Parts: sequence; structure tokens; C-alpha cells
Amino acid sequence: MLKIAGEVLYGERWQTPLARDLGVSDRTVRNWCAAKHECPHDLAERLLLILHQRSEKILVVITTIEKNVSGTQ
Repeated sequence: MLKIAGEVLYGERWQTPLARDLGVSDRTVRNWCAAKHECPHDLAERLLLILHQRSEKILVVITTIEKNVSGTQ
């Protein structure tokens, strides 16, 4: 779940930017991925929040570009 969300949000170099947005170190994220440390119980909710925020921004950009393409600025 962590890796999939991270890659969708930030691409192949996702660990550092996701760590920043979660307010943890990139080492913490790497430890979660390697199962060296247990993920926090609220990680799914935190990931969902970031995903929803990013999707809202993406929808704004999509709408803007679509208007530009159709000539209805």
C-alpha cells in the first residue's frame, strides 16, 4: 500500500517526498517498507488525505487544460 501510493504520488523516487509530506524522515519510510518498523496505525488515513489533496490539484489542472484545448478559456 505504501509503495503503490508513493509511486502514484511521486514516481519512482517517491520515498523522500512522501516522507516530507508525512512529516517523517525518509529513513522512517524506508524502514516501514523493509518491515523493520511497524507502520503507524493511521498511515492509511494519512495517505488517503495526501492522495485526495493531490487528486484535487490534478483535477484543477485537467480542467484548465481541457478548457484551453477546447478554446473556452
